[in-house]
Amino acid sequence: MEIKILGGGCAKCERLEKLAREVVEELGVEATFAKVKDLDAITAYDIVSTPALVIDGEVRSSGRIPREEEIAAWIQAAR
Repeated sequence: MEIKILGGGCAKCERLEKLAREVVEELGVEATFAKVKDLDAITAYDIVSTPALVIDGEVRSSGRIPREEEIAAWIQAAR
């Protein structure tokens, strides 16, 4: 599973990455993480605001930090 955090590296982006990593660890899922900071790469995902969470190529959230339960459900659905 590939998880991408889209954003410039702000505090919200860091918080989203930390939360996603915690959920992955709790679920025992193998995942690779990538930070996407390049503006052209971010706009290719057609999002309006960051941070954004992309799981296996699908944008799951943007412009907010989703709840832990939401992230867990998305990860389980992508398995």
